[in-house]
Amino acid sequence: MTETYYAGCYWLARPEPVEACARHLEAFLRELGPLEPSWDRWHEAADSYEEARKLQVQTDALILASLLGRKGNRFRGSSNFWLWAGENEDETSAVNGFCGGSSSHVNSVCVLEPPARGPVAERVLTAPVMTRVVRAMALTWQPEFALATSEQHRDLVAASPSGTFVGWVTYLADFRGPVPPLPSPVQVEHLPDRGTLITLTQEKFSASNPDHVALAADVQARLQAAGLLTPLRPWGT
Repeated sequence: MTETYYAGCYWLARPEPVEACARHLEAFLRELGPLEPSWDRWHEAADSYEEARKLQVQTDALILASLLGRKGNRFRGSSNFWLWAGENEDETSAVNGFCGGSSSHVNSVCVLEPPARGPVAERVLTAPVMTRVVRAMALTWQPEFALATSEQHRDLVAASPSGTFVGWVTYLADFRGPVPPLPSPVQVEHLPDRGTLITLTQEKFSASNPDHVALAADVQARLQAAGLLTPLRPWGT
């Protein structure tokens, strides 16, 4: 079975107007462009690949605000979006999420889903690129928590009642508290005025690799002991 990967960032109860959400999205897509050639052209969804190819979106904030502000993309004060990129139907990436909601029960989110196989997957499913994706999420969306990992690994560990867990790459906002010392080969990078990036391994992380799973469990235990893997909380509290 092919392991599938994603990167996601999450925050809770931070009301923002459509225009602010559009600026976050514009900045994030701009950061993605240099990481992969196919990530510099984004499209709306349609009933077929050929139809969707005609719906390229200009990724400046004014155009994105118009897209996010459509009636069908608004729900209880939140804006939702779904964009895709790719040069062929079998190798597409998606960016989707919700932004601007005030609910303390439904989090805001932005998720990047790269293809699982093919040349694009080979280029982007690496520690340097996934770390840069999560860094871009931290800088542009200003989330409380973010990670990149495999869906199979998530399914192994996401039974955690907190809903936050350690992935291949994990980001924790500063207000969660300081990150304790972590074992080799984990790499830790602090982003000034934002938070901390934690990359478990420079190898391609896999839920089928017992050493990777054990390392993730070790780091998770250390972060839990430090009180850093708590549930999301309303922004600013």
